[in-house]
Amino acid sequence: MSFSGRCAREDTYVHRSELTVDLGALRRNVRTLVRALAGSELWAVVKADAYGHGALDVSRAAVEAGAAALCVVTGAEALELRAALPLARILCMGPVESTELPGLRDAHVELAVSTNDLPEGMHVHLKLDTGMGRFGLSELIQPTRGVVALMSHLATADSDRAFAERQLERFEELTRGHTHLTRHVANSAAALRIPAARFDAARCGIALYGLSPFGEDPAADGLEPVLGWRSHLAQVKRLAPGESTGYGRRFVAERPTWIGLVPVGYADGFRRDLSGTHVRVGDDLRRVVGTISMDSFAVELDRELPAGTPVTLLGGGVRAEEHADVAGTINYELAARISSDARRARRLVVDG
Repeated sequence: MSFSGRCAREDTYVHRSELTVDLGALRRNVRTLVRALAGSELWAVVKADAYGHGALDVSRAAVEAGAAALCVVTGAEALELRAALPLARILCMGPVESTELPGLRDAHVELAVSTNDLPEGMHVHLKLDTGMGRFGLSELIQPTRGVVALMSHLATADSDRAFAERQLERFEELTRGHTHLTRHVANSAAALRIPAARFDAARCGIALYGLSPFGEDPAADGLEPVLGWRSHLAQVKRLAPGESTGYGRRFVAERPTWIGLVPVGYADGFRRDLSGTHVRVGDDLRRVVGTISMDSFAVELDRELPAGTPVTLLGGGVRAEEHADVAGTINYELAARISSDARRARRLVVDG
């Protein structure tokens, strides 16, 4: 395993936790998706700083491993990628402001458009609303010379296959006379489980990062989590019966209980509603108890452990999908909200 990057000024700060981005795992996920697509192109979705994994590092690795294009949402994201990757195909899925168009045009960024107003001098992907009920045209306008692709977005590929298939039927109906254009509609869930959705390309995000679009164990689809998150026990203390830990006294000891305090909280992205989830303390899974604070949380221990004992928040069998179940959310949100602020966390990029 080799190190390909470190957070800036890491020697300046005392780090409360460490984030590890494994580009080797990401490359293997790219190859897994390319195989699943069976000839359709893989377009890597790297919006929102690659779901919190680091857009520049992830984009380079994804392209090297076989991704044919990169997808972002904002003009600023697109221009940052273009500066680092001058030859990559980049699609900005927008919408963007008219003032951004000259810069994107000069940078040869392709643009998804959901209205009849098509920008001049750009490669355009016309977006159709086939059932998502968000951005998109209800009917296909006549593609002009600058239109290079037709696209849509599936609302239920991870949960309601019948509705997804109705969307695909509508997309096919609208686009069948334009098969000379690139057609793309599949997300990660559809790329993995709905062959009819693959068309010419698939825009995959969550699966790139080894996270399941179905909220299951990602290994079921041959995926490896890319992000690891580790901290340590900063202090260990014994609660007597009737004593509590944290705001609101949400955990009150019923018997003598050892607890460990971990210097990570919701300001770092370990959400307040993760109380009750499990993290790995040393080699053992232990329950998070009490109210999660802005800067710390408590774990229930079965014995006294020394301060400094490693705590794994993600990775090593601790899955984002399990945390999401406890929090009543999705793994996408958990990953995207983890802070890589160098003043609070050390970020390592490895190639394993």
